[in-house]
Amino acid sequence: MLDNPVLISVIVLSILSLCGVHVLFALIIAAIVAGLVADLSLTETVSIFIGGMGGQSETALSYLLLGIFAALIAQSGLANILIQKLLSLEKPNRYILIFSLVIIACLSGTLIPVHIAFIPILVPPLLFFFNKLKIDRRALASALTFGLKMPYLWIPIGYGLIFQGIIAQEMTANGMAMVQSQIPKAMAIPAIGMFVGLAIAVFISYKKPREYQQLEDDLHDYENPKTENIEAKLDRKGWIALIAIFAALVIQLSLSSLVLGALSGIIIMFVGRVVFLKDSEEVVQNGVKLMGAIAFIMLIASGYATILKETNAITELVEAMTGMTGQSKLITATLLLFIGLLVTMGIGTSFGTIPILAVVFVPLCAAVGFSPFATAALIGTAGALGDAGSPASDSTLGPTSGLNADGQHSHIWDTCVPTFIHYNIPLFIFGIVAAMVL
Repeated sequence: MLDNPVLISVIVLSILSLCGVHVLFALIIAAIVAGLVADLSLTETVSIFIGGMGGQSETALSYLLLGIFAALIAQSGLANILIQKLLSLEKPNRYILIFSLVIIACLSGTLIPVHIAFIPILVPPLLFFFNKLKIDRRALASALTFGLKMPYLWIPIGYGLIFQGIIAQEMTANGMAMVQSQIPKAMAIPAIGMFVGLAIAVFISYKKPREYQQLEDDLHDYENPKTENIEAKLDRKGWIALIAIFAALVIQLSLSSLVLGALSGIIIMFVGRVVFLKDSEEVVQNGVKLMGAIAFIMLIASGYATILKETNAITELVEAMTGMTGQSKLITATLLLFIGLLVTMGIGTSFGTIPILAVVFVPLCAAVGFSPFATAALIGTAGALGDAGSPASDSTLGPTSGLNADGQHSHIWDTCVPTFIHYNIPLFIFGIVAAMVL
């Protein structure tokens, strides 16, 4: 087992990331290591890697369109209204601000389907405010990651509808019938674990004030406000933006397509003349700037995942571990969640991990005697483990894109490490509890 490509490549990915190597290069190197350890030639490894990048093409396109959609929303003035409301709070409470981000992040994956695209628009203007209150950005990263991750585990709307549908579909396809409407019940206990992790991060781990340097431009803008600055109000563009958001949500839910949902919102914004067509090039460029790098990292992660699948490295890892379990449900649950943690840490996507794991998890869970609810909890938790903390995950890349706007927030040490500790450990524990009691 110690020579398994998954285990070795994930260790390489983690070490490179912790040493400050950019996640894009760390993923490529980890993918090459996985191929070479699996006895593939360098040429074969690169070929499989490039061929597999198309596996996340829909996700990458979704992110690019969502970035453009978010840029259009920014042009409508909705984001400015929200920012102004937060900045105008009298005697602002740090916890109100932190949990406001939690709520906004939760909405971004459910009722307002812009996902992480809202972060680089909303968060950078608030950094001066956060700095003034000396809020530790690790708490803010934990808040944002919670809001991006917890809803799809538990709430069957938006991304949750997709994630839970994948669990039910893959379980049924592998011989254990499961209805999608039952998944929220199975994932309730692991979701509670995330609430525990959020509370520990905000109220205990990162409660102490932390100093950040205020940039000169921000000091001038905030301490010398323009006299003509008028309170932002919802106007025609704002109402059209709200209609576009609602339409994007309806189409996304009815057709189960983020691409079509985002595209419909973009079309409504242009038809409603929130932005004129002659200015579309600038808007597209801004949208690509928001989400382009993250979309490309998702493509690379897909290539890495393809190498792991093509070499049967994940199946071999599961088989190596299942020999240790016997008929013990506790040991089986622990080992399965550990496998999920390794796989998701590497490829960075919970959604892409589920089909990989279900093929071997479902028969094993049935043999040991886990109920369908317990099996769903194990598969869902195993898929989610590692999403928080993975250098290649949108749940960590998104928060960093906003919090590091002034160059004072480390992707690895201020986002990945804190979210790994505060969410993967509770998810692991509560996932085992769910498997044992359901």
